[in-house]
Amino acid sequence: MRQSHIIAPILMSFLTALFSNAFAQDTAGGKTREQVKAELQEAQRTGNMPCGDDTGRTLREANPSRYPPAPGAKAKTREQIKAELEEAKRTGDVMCANESGLKEREANPIRYPAPPKSPSKTRAQVKAELEEAKRLGNIPADGESAMTMREKYPNRYPAN
Repeated sequence: MRQSHIIAPILMSFLTALFSNAFAQDTAGGKTREQVKAELQEAQRTGNMPCGDDTGRTLREANPSRYPPAPGAKAKTREQIKAELEEAKRTGDVMCANESGLKEREANPIRYPAPPKSPSKTRAQVKAELEEAKRLGNIPADGESAMTMREKYPNRYPAN
């Protein structure tokens, strides 16, 4: 009887190890241990692993200078990088020297040109939109309620 007390736990641990190994292979998409190890090593080499700082960035994104260029990405020349740096300095898109976390443009907006504005609508476009809103009743009925003319007088306006 003593032998059954010893054999049962050994048998259970053996079966657990056997089934957990089989389960691990199934969840890895049927890949072998060697394939998974090779993928891990490649991800470590290229920086295509989570950074671990809750931002969702990869190690490559957090520290691009530590990893080789991504496949298909062309390396920039020294002159291109210098030109980009000068442009960033000119527009204030470089980080402040202090630890504020602000860009120079944000810390000292008077020193830098205003960022380009998004294209705005012409006077004619605004007038056309107003006429369309009037025609459909999509303008306020009065200054006291939140109702539109269409909601207040549904019979005066065409159906959508």
